[in-house]
Order: sequence, then C-alpha cells, then structure tokens
Amino acid sequence: MTPVELSRTVLRAMRHAVDAGELSAAVPVEAGSVRVERPRPGGCGDFATNVALQIAGAAGRSPRDVAEVLSPRLAAEPGIAGVDITGPGFLNITLAGARADAVVREIRERGGCYGHVHPDTGAVAQIHVPREIRAAVLADSARRILRSQGVLVRVTCDGAPDGAPDGAPDVASDPAWADALDALDVRIDAYGRPPEPLPTLRPVPAAATGSEGPAALRLGRDATRWALLHPAPHDHPRITPEQGGDEHLVQRESNPLFRVRYAYARSRALTRNAAELGFDAQPGDITDPAGHTSTVALIDALGDYPAILASAGRHRAPDRLARQLVVIADAFLAFQSAPQGAAPQGAASQGAVLPLGDEKPSAAHRARLALAEAAGTVLAGGLSLLGISAPEFL
Repeated sequence: MTPVELSRTVLRAMRHAVDAGELSAAVPVEAGSVRVERPRPGGCGDFATNVALQIAGAAGRSPRDVAEVLSPRLAAEPGIAGVDITGPGFLNITLAGARADAVVREIRERGGCYGHVHPDTGAVAQIHVPREIRAAVLADSARRILRSQGVLVRVTCDGAPDGAPDGAPDVASDPAWADALDALDVRIDAYGRPPEPLPTLRPVPAAATGSEGPAALRLGRDATRWALLHPAPHDHPRITPEQGGDEHLVQRESNPLFRVRYAYARSRALTRNAAELGFDAQPGDITDPAGHTSTVALIDALGDYPAILASAGRHRAPDRLARQLVVIADAFLAFQSAPQGAAPQGAASQGAVLPLGDEKPSAAHRARLALAEAAGTVLAGGLSLLGISAPEFL
C-alpha cells in the first residue's frame, strides 16, 4: 500500500465514522489533504498521520478522542495490520504483509530503474548554468535524474565565464573546457544566454573559480563528481588538498563515497559467496528474532528512495540523492554485519545473511540475501545517476 493509497484509506475511515455519527466534522475531499509519512521519533509502525489533530477543532473534541474513534475503523481496513495512538493523537499504522518482501520484489523487477518513471511524462525542462565546472556537473547530474523521472531535458551554458572580456574565445572551440567536460563525462547541449530570462543554477563554485583547471580535476572523475555533488549547492565543495579534498580518495569509513561503493561491492560479494554455498536469493519474509533495527532501517531507506529521487529531480538537487545513497549504504553495512546469534533449534542464524558453519541455507537466508542484493541494485543505480561508477571489487 502506497502513501497515497493509505491516505485514501484514512479518508474512508473518517467518512465511515462521520456517517455513523461518531464524529461531527467535514471530511476532506482529496486524499492529498491527509498527510501520511514515516513515523517520527517516538512513533511506531510503517506510517503515521496527524489527521486527528487536524480535525479535532472542527469536531469539538480533543485530538486523542478523535484518534480513538478513528483507530478501530482504520484497523479494520484491508491491508492494515494494526493502529497505535502516540503523543497527543498521532495515528501510527502498521501495514499487513511483509513490507520487505514487497520492496525487494519491486527492486528485483525494476532493477536499476527502481524509482524511475516510465513512460516519459511529456514534460520538458531546461537547465541553464554559468560556465563553471561545478555548475556544469550539477546540471549534468540533474539532467540524468530528471530523465529518470520521464522528463526531457536540455542543458545550456553561458558562452564565457562571468566577467570575461568581450571577444572571449568561443567555448565550443576551447580545448581546455572541452577536455574538462569530457574528463567528467558532462554534456552541454548549447552555449550562449537564452533569449528569455531563465533561472540559472549557481552553486558555490569549485576551486579555481570559472576555470576548468587541475584544481577541479585532480581527484579523477568519480571522486571529483562526488566532491562537487554531495554538498548542498550553497556549501563549499572540498576539492583542493588544503580543503581536505584528498579525503574523497581514501578507503576508510570517514569517506562517504567509499562507504557507498564499499556497500555495493559487499552486496556483490555476498551473492558470489552464496553461489559458492549453493544457494541464491529469494524474496520472502525476513524474520528477525533478535529484533535488529538494522533490518527495518534498510527497508525504510530503500522504500524512501523513489520519493527522494523524485524530489532531487524537482529541486535540481543531486545532493539529496547522494545523501540518500549514504543512508542506504550505512543501513546495509549495519544489516550485513548485524550480531549473529546461535540458531535455536535449527532456525536460521539471527541477523546473518549467509549460513554460519555447517548450517544449511534456509528461506530466511535467501530472503536476507535478496534484501542485500536489492540494496546493491539501488546503490549502483543511484551512483549511475550521479555519473559515478560502482565497481564490484575495491
């Protein structure tokens, strides 16, 4: 059940309560007027809504009273396993069925296109940037993300750096600029200012402002693109050694790019190791008797990916996608290294992706492997939208 479907379900429960005389309040007409989101700290379940707080005034009752009226009706709706009331009247909803199973199956079905919109929507966008390397990279990644959302995109660029004197050389014949774009795999469709005023992406420039010189390219394509895209556009990117730019190249936990790529490499290693043990992935219910929150965190991170990808496109903000990849990578690394307890009475090892010792592969192992592979698929797909490679070995 998607958030939109759940919003309609909440509206239906409200109408039933009003029709039965249990509430006296106007029911919103559109599902979008009932907000459904992930539970905040202190909440529980899969989703939460503050609708009881929204309509309490009109109903002439406290939010808690409204929530207690809606709770049993909402819990009786198909697809809902339970409803809990927290705080002053938040309704926390637990969906029926194995959410992990549904998320994993969708990722396996769509592969690297998970979160993409097909077919094209028919929407058209133009992104205009100054002639500066970070702006060009940001526009290139925004183009890739928007294309994933079914939008046709054209990227245009100023004909010369800001402040350049009249008669500056044509950028189309500027070898240094062309070499820089080629090294970073950036495509510009046209140069020159558009005839009509057009919003321009102007992130804080990289080192060597207005230049495509070595300060902006010394880290190589992947690390340079990450260094320019991961910070928010209004933040300064770290490119030079003085700024700590070399941190993007080190293979250690403090480097978020390394964590993302390492998580992908680990997911591929788990698949290879499972093949050596004679089993493969199979989506299913992921039993977690030890109560590891890492499993839930990974499922939530993967489930949030499509909405964040869409948001990154709408706002021309690849940094949102980059940060979500870090969230997924960290959740995956915690999931695959969760404490491994002894298996009671032949059950699958608690928290283990692969069997331990002489243990036989079980349905739980296959389901956990499927979740691990799904995480790897999303990480690789997200990196490709940032124009960054995802190596299987590090």
